[in-house]
Amino acid sequence: MEKKTNFLKIPANRIIALILLDVMNISIASFAPLYIRFEFRISDIFPQFMKSFEHLLIPNILLTLLFFAIWKLYKSVWRYASVNELINIIAANVCATAAQLIYIYASGNHMPRSYSFLYCFTLILLTGVIRFGYRILRILSNKRFSLAGRKIWSNAMVIGAGAAGDMLLKEIESSNYLQLTAKCIIDDQPGCHGKLLRGVPIVGGRDKILEAVRLYNIDEIIFAIPSADPQTKKEILEICKESSCKMRMLPGVYQLINGDVSVSKLKQVEIEDLLGREPVQINTEEVLNYVRGKTILVTGGGGSIGSELCRQIAAHDPKQLVILDIYENNAYQIQQELIRKFPGLNLQVLIGSVRNTNRVNEVFESYRPDIVYHAAAHKHVPLMETSPNEAVKNNVMGTYRVAVAADRYGVERFVMISTDKAVNPTNVMGATKRICEMIIQMMNQRSKTNYVAVRFGNVLGSNGSVIPLFKQQIAEGGPVTVTDPEIIRYFMTIPEAVSLVLQAGAYAKGGEIFVLDMGEPVKILDLAINLIKLSGFRPGEDIEIRFTGLRPGEKMYEELLLREEGLKKTANKMIYIGKPIEFDTVVFEKQLEKLISDAREESAEIRRDIKEIVGTYREEGIPE
Repeated sequence: MEKKTNFLKIPANRIIALILLDVMNISIASFAPLYIRFEFRISDIFPQFMKSFEHLLIPNILLTLLFFAIWKLYKSVWRYASVNELINIIAANVCATAAQLIYIYASGNHMPRSYSFLYCFTLILLTGVIRFGYRILRILSNKRFSLAGRKIWSNAMVIGAGAAGDMLLKEIESSNYLQLTAKCIIDDQPGCHGKLLRGVPIVGGRDKILEAVRLYNIDEIIFAIPSADPQTKKEILEICKESSCKMRMLPGVYQLINGDVSVSKLKQVEIEDLLGREPVQINTEEVLNYVRGKTILVTGGGGSIGSELCRQIAAHDPKQLVILDIYENNAYQIQQELIRKFPGLNLQVLIGSVRNTNRVNEVFESYRPDIVYHAAAHKHVPLMETSPNEAVKNNVMGTYRVAVAADRYGVERFVMISTDKAVNPTNVMGATKRICEMIIQMMNQRSKTNYVAVRFGNVLGSNGSVIPLFKQQIAEGGPVTVTDPEIIRYFMTIPEAVSLVLQAGAYAKGGEIFVLDMGEPVKILDLAINLIKLSGFRPGEDIEIRFTGLRPGEKMYEELLLREEGLKKTANKMIYIGKPIEFDTVVFEKQLEKLISDAREESAEIRRDIKEIVGTYREEGIPE
C-alpha cells in the first residue's frame, strides 16, 4: 500500500502551478460577473461596484483557495479525473461562493444581485477546464505513431461489458503504457448489443468474435470476465485462439477487489485456461486440522512441487516450516517469498543433500518434524538416462535416508511425491521412483510412522516441463519441437496437484499409494498448437512445429496404475488409493543395498540392478 501511495503523490511544483492558475481564474471570475452584467462595457460599470470588486478580490482568492484545499482539489490525480472529481469541483465552488456572499454583506460592500450566481458559474467553468483539460491533453498527446511513423498501438477487443470491462476501458482510455485502442466489445448479454460502453460499441456475443476481429482489424483480445467459470472461459478462448490475435486476461476478480493487482497488470492467457476444468476442491478444514500446530519438513522445498507445498502449508498455520534443499538459489527464492507473504511464519530454510545421512539426521534431531513431505528428486527423464547412477543416488538413496530418519525420530506421517512414470517404467527416472514407492511400503510395515506415496502425472509449468520450453521457443521465433505427433500426457496445474497432495496426507493411514485423478490426457501437439495461437501466431506459418522423435526413455503415453493395482475411492472424488502390490521386503532390502552400493561405485550394471527390483521396467539391452 505504501508503494501505491508514493506512486500517486502529487509533485510540489504541480500543486504550486495549480494554485497560481486558480488565483488567475478567481481573479477573472471575480470581474467577469460585472463585465457580463454591464454588457461587456467596462466604462458602464458603476463606481461602487468597481470599488467593491477591489475590496473583495483578495478575500475572494483566499476564501476560494481555502475551500479548494478542503475539497482536496490539490490532492486529486487529474489524469484519472472522473465524476467524483467533478462533484468536488462543484461543491468547493458553491461553498466558496456562499462564503463570498456572506462576506459581501458582512463587510458592507455592494454587488449586483446576479453577481454571486455568475461568479460561481464562471469559476466552476474555469476550474473544470483547467483540471479536466489536463486529462484531455494527456489523452490527445498519446501518440498513435512513433517518430518514424511506425504504428506502436494495437487495436483491442474486450470480452465482457461488465464492471471489469468498464474498468479496463477506463484504464485504456487514461493511460499510454497499455498501448491499446479499444475498438469493440463482445458480451453474451443480448440486451446490451448495439450499445456503447465508454464510446466503444458492443457488437454482439461470442459468435461475433471472429467476424469482429476482421471488421475492426483487431491485434489483441482481452478477456475481461474475471468471474467466468472454467467451462465458459474455455469455450470463449477456444474461439479466440482461431483469430491469431494476441490474448491476455484480467486477473481474478478477488485480486482486483483486494488490490493485489491493478487492471493494468494484464496476464497472458495460459494453457491451463483452456483445460476447462472446475477448480480442485479440497476439505480445507481437514487439511487445516492435519497441518495446524505441526512442525513440517519439506525436502526439495525449492523445486516446483516443493515450493508450492511450502506456500500452501504456510497458509495453514503450522507450528514451524522447515525447508531442506541442495540448491541455494531455489531455497533463497522461496524463503524470500514466504517471508513477504507470511511475516508471522516460523520458517527455517536449510541447505543440504538428502543423500547425506549425517546432514539428514542433524536436521531431524534439531527440528523434530511431525510431518515430512519428501519432494527432493531428480526428475528429468533424458538426463537421468545418461546419468543412471545419479538418479539412484538422489531418488532411491535419498528417499531411503530420509525415510529411515523419519522412523528413527518418530515422525507421524511421511508423504513422498511420486509420478505416473513409476508405472511400467521405460526409463531410469520412473524406475527409481517405483523403487521409492516400494521403500515407502517396506518402511510402513516396520515403523509406527505412517508412510504414503502420492502419484500423479505432469504438472503445467514445472521446472524442465514442456510448457516453459514451448514458451521459450515461441519467444525465439520457433521452431517448437514435439517428439511425436501422437504422444499424450496427463496434466494438472501445480497448485491443484499440491492441494490434492495435502488432502491425501490428511487421509493417510499408512502404506497407501494415492493416485490423483488427472482428467483426460492431452496431446502434446495440441498443447503446442494452442500455445502458438494464444501467443498471436499461426502454427506452421509464423511458427514451425518440428517433430524430433521420442527421447531416450520416453513413452508415447503414461499410466497411473499398474495392472495388479486396483482403485479404492476416498472422500475426495479426485483422490484414489491403489491396492499395494505385495513383495518380499527381506529380499527387497538386500537388492536395495546392492543397488545403492553399485550406484556409489558408478557401476555399469546399474540398469540390471534396477531391473531385478522393478520387474515391469523395460529398457533396451536388458533381457526380459
